[in-house]
Amino acid sequence: MHANVRLSQLWLDALANEIGAAAGTITTYSDDLRCYLAWLATAQLGLNAVTVDRIHDYITSLDDRGLAQTTVARRLTVVRSLHRFLIAEDLGVGDPTATMAPMRRPQKLPVVLSVDETAALLETAHRLAADPTVGLYRQAGYARRAALFETLYASGLRISEAVSLPSDAAPARTQMMMIRGKGGKQRLVPLHQGAIEAITRWRSLAAAYSGNAPTQWLFHAVRNGSKPLTRQAALLEIKEAALAAGLPRPERVSPHVLRHAFATHMHAGGTDLRVLQELLGHAGIETTQIYTHLDTSRLRQMVRDLHPLNQERDLGSTAARLDPEP
Repeated sequence: MHANVRLSQLWLDALANEIGAAAGTITTYSDDLRCYLAWLATAQLGLNAVTVDRIHDYITSLDDRGLAQTTVARRLTVVRSLHRFLIAEDLGVGDPTATMAPMRRPQKLPVVLSVDETAALLETAHRLAADPTVGLYRQAGYARRAALFETLYASGLRISEAVSLPSDAAPARTQMMMIRGKGGKQRLVPLHQGAIEAITRWRSLAAAYSGNAPTQWLFHAVRNGSKPLTRQAALLEIKEAALAAGLPRPERVSPHVLRHAFATHMHAGGTDLRVLQELLGHAGIETTQIYTHLDTSRLRQMVRDLHPLNQERDLGSTAARLDPEP
């Protein structure tokens, strides 16, 4: 089976060097590829001996392991890409996946906070930031937390974009920020007054603690202005705040949830999808359209929970009330 490994490595090298796939993508695909190669070794099959029936056997083996359909679909994508590469490079005799329809990945809707839940999260963060009895260091940290949450919810930023903001990203008396997002694309995002005030408070407390030392980042370590806040630290802080705010299932709350809350609440308020696409920095409208599904899901839940004829009731008496008298 050494030939399988050698041919597969050529595909991985092409992904990294010619296509320029991200390191995270290469790592994920490498794991999926190892799974396929292990199955081939067990079945004693070479890559050029694989048929469409054997591909279906492989998919069945993944299903039997209880893997999520998204994982199975991704692993089939890797198999398909590998065999197509071998044909394109004249290293294969046929593509066993050529006649297979692509698997549709089930759409998983993101966790979204309601307006009230979002308000509770922000109020909890601000309450901690307003308490001087915790000491200047901890108060500054709480103020940074409140400023970060407000910024994420005000603008719909990705957490990677937020922690990369330079110190001059939100100059005084401005309500817009220039963001460099995925692929180096720039976009303008809004800041409401609450976010501006939270950033000002954070800067003031950080300067008071550090002695007004110059900083490189907007959200930085309290003790070291040259060290940006990490995504891991932001994740821990929002989970802690969600727990303190009494939100249901706080373990599912993340900085990205505030981005989803921004998008969902803006769309529910009437924001056009194209405008929302620009604000979020989505490359295509298809990604933004998930928020129309979120709205539909919420509407269905409201009807299910609130419609007077959908509550637990005596169906006989209900029918009697609805039927006209003879």
